[in-house]
Amino acid sequence: MASFSSEDAFQESSALSLHDLESLHNFRSRSASFSSAGSSGRLQLRQRVAQLMACVEDISSDDEIHEEVSRTLDEAFLIWGKKLKDKWQEFRLHVVTWNVGTASPPPDVTSLLQLNSLGPAMDMYVIGLQEVNSRITNFLSDLAFDDPWSIFFMTVLSPLGYLKLSSVRMQGLLLLIFVKYVHLPFIRDIHTQYMRTGLYGYWGNKGGVTIRMSLYGYTVCFINCHLPAHMENTEQRLDDFEKILEMQFEGENVPSTLDHDILFWFGDLNFRIADYGIHFVRESINNRRYNLLWEKDQLNMAKKKEAFLQDFIEGPLQFKPTYKFDLYSDVYDTSEKKRKPAWTDRILWRVKNLCQHTSKESELSEEQTISVTLNNYISHMSYGISDHKPVTGTFGLEMKPLLSVPFVTLNPEGEWSAEHDVLISYSAVPEFPSSAWDWIGLFKVTFKHVNDYVTYAWVKDDEISSNSDSKQVYMNAEEIPDMGGEFVLCYYSNNMQSIVGISQPFQIQPNRTLMEKDLAQEEISWMQKPDNLESHNEF
Repeated sequence: MASFSSEDAFQESSALSLHDLESLHNFRSRSASFSSAGSSGRLQLRQRVAQLMACVEDISSDDEIHEEVSRTLDEAFLIWGKKLKDKWQEFRLHVVTWNVGTASPPPDVTSLLQLNSLGPAMDMYVIGLQEVNSRITNFLSDLAFDDPWSIFFMTVLSPLGYLKLSSVRMQGLLLLIFVKYVHLPFIRDIHTQYMRTGLYGYWGNKGGVTIRMSLYGYTVCFINCHLPAHMENTEQRLDDFEKILEMQFEGENVPSTLDHDILFWFGDLNFRIADYGIHFVRESINNRRYNLLWEKDQLNMAKKKEAFLQDFIEGPLQFKPTYKFDLYSDVYDTSEKKRKPAWTDRILWRVKNLCQHTSKESELSEEQTISVTLNNYISHMSYGISDHKPVTGTFGLEMKPLLSVPFVTLNPEGEWSAEHDVLISYSAVPEFPSSAWDWIGLFKVTFKHVNDYVTYAWVKDDEISSNSDSKQVYMNAEEIPDMGGEFVLCYYSNNMQSIVGISQPFQIQPNRTLMEKDLAQEEISWMQKPDNLESHNEF
């Protein structure tokens, strides 16, 4: 079939018969056959669409064929929509905010982290804590070593395949991010920052801590805040948050806080329920009529008035106000102060593209390459270590990944054991900014953070071969674990300050020579016991 342009198609549209139009229900099968023919098929498909566009001009809404054409086009769009959706990826994110009131970690956080959920496992945990014990002795100890809360969550999550990606602390404010290690090569440009707002910016008992990153090519920022307390300090809370939003990150080409594709804001925001008395508030809570209190929630009211808050989204407050409780109970404050209950602990988010699109209705049709869906937003009443109840939000980030190839691909060569030196082969994409300070680490599959390696090799100093396709690095047999087990290899980039490549899990075989020696030694030790010597002499 001779090819012709779209202009030719319009000119010859009159030659298209009614039978051709009535056969449009075969559009799907035709498009499938066209796609198999490669670029030629795509050209033919474009020509058919051009012919159709010309004929549509002559179809009246009263024509019997109008309904058939519409139905067939709907089918075509559904097919194409499904094909586009198949290229998307859902990234499951679980956000926790909890004012822990200087307490130690509880014995169990299974429900808090939804570890028994029947759905797919989370890809990332973002944990924001406020009022972590920051007395001088505790704080100095935590500066030298990981704090008890970080150790606690690492102990819980590392056996499940999560590692601590990043953390930042400012006195009692702590922000932790854990991620499945398979995502590491696609998380880049991690930066942390903090801002003090207590005592006019000189004290860090109040303020915000932030971690930002590039996630599969999208910029994402997390802000954990502890804002000023008390009913009358609404304006101070708003002023402080505006200052926190002005935080700048170090490094080139790092966007400002509000310029990230997605921004999560959470913490003990300390907004209260205005106007209503304590008896009305408690009665509404007891009757589960939370909606009666929403319009007097200070944050809800501020979102209607303050321009910088209007782009932030929050799920419905379908749970009890999370402050203030007697310790280890679900009873609201019975002390002399009898604080009025309030939703002080909140999780909000903001999607940059949505903010831009709402300014012009015509832009709503533009392709949205990332979206945020809130799957649940709940409090956890069973935790009583502080006067606040923790709040969690589970999100689905649906995105078309802008990054699909890691900077570095690496693999173990041959069988690994501590009986001989071993080899690692790796290759990097041309644009990767390598450094003489890059290294490849050997990690157990349950490693807790980037420094939790068993051993490592410098990619330059320990290189033994190199060509245009790949390079080889060796590790000394003495550094390989004798007991063996399941491990992964990770390539750490000094320039990017992150892991940019990770191998598939692989087995290291136990050191057979050492095991035989251990067995022989055990047998000798057994024989040398007095009881065993006597029984042996009887023979």
